Amino acid sequence: MMNKFQPLVWIVLTVFIVILVVPSILVASFSNNTKQNIVSSSKQNSVTSIDNNESKNDKNSPEPSMEVSVYRTNTKEIENIPLEEYVVGVVASEMPVTFELEALKAQSLAARTFLVKQMLSNSKINLPDGTDITDNIQYHQVYKNKKELANEWGEDYKSNISKIQKAVNATKGQILTYDEKPIDASFFSASNGYTENSEDYWGNKTPYLKSVESPWDIESPKFQYQTTIQVSRFEELLGIKLNNDVNIGMVISKSKGNRIKLFEINDKKYSGKTIRDKLKLNSSDFKFKREGSKVVITTKGNGHGVGMSQYGANGLAQEGKNYKDIVNYYYQDVTISSVEPFINKMYVKK
Repeated sequence: MMNKFQPLVWIVLTVFIVILVVPSILVASFSNNTKQNIVSSSKQNSVTSIDNNESKNDKNSPEPSMEVSVYRTNTKEIENIPLEEYVVGVVASEMPVTFELEALKAQSLAARTFLVKQMLSNSKINLPDGTDITDNIQYHQVYKNKKELANEWGEDYKSNISKIQKAVNATKGQILTYDEKPIDASFFSASNGYTENSEDYWGNKTPYLKSVESPWDIESPKFQYQTTIQVSRFEELLGIKLNNDVNIGMVISKSKGNRIKLFEINDKKYSGKTIRDKLKLNSSDFKFKREGSKVVITTKGNGHGVGMSQYGANGLAQEGKNYKDIVNYYYQDVTISSVEPFINKMYVKK
């Protein structure tokens, strides 16, 4: 038989349980929701961080702003130009726009590297105050601005500049390095069939500037070139007196690149480079022949021959090689690197 107090006891117990259990359920629910919110927020922050990193590595993201001060030889003025715009002006001026796109990419990589090395150099020879580089082909790189190119190309300007811009954009922010330093990215028009060891032409041995075969250069209109000079002028420039022999001088030694290292005329010896410079020849692979009051000069190749041959680059591109293949053929054991680590150093130099 149920005690009359039992219902009251059950009511009290029920109320007591409700008081204890319900707050615990609410707290647990709130805690779980809070944890979910924190996890959700953390995931969102993580995604944002990844997106930011991808943005930094995006090739289309803007490169660090850097201006180049170019001394214009003809106007004797200084033009301040964004780095990549400068590269466009060099590639358009130094390599025929009709060349393959991959060859133009290789040229843009060489031009940008040449600039960076120049800007980091302590040498200011032939460099006016307040400038980074000149447009003088003898010392630096040829450069033309877009207005000059428009005048030169006329109705073809739009298509030509678009092609050059595409090549430069493909290598944007890239330079060539050796031992983590920008290389001397020397280039020239066409070889005599071989490029030249740096030490055979300039005297300084550079590990990445070695002689290689370059058979594609035969396509150059100046692969073999003939010109004449008056005997009197020939004698004046070289400081000698010729006899009446048809054949002039004798080759003492040749380089690995088949250019003349040492040449003798009437017991006087000259380096091939000296004769090329004094007579303003296309190449140091030359032959002389006297015809009456004139000297007939035959040369093979067009340029100093050290580094990348432009006609060779185009030939490789026509065979399906890309710009990386091209630069690694003409510059041995080099690395394609980002220009960013050198930007601050260039600012300090400026």
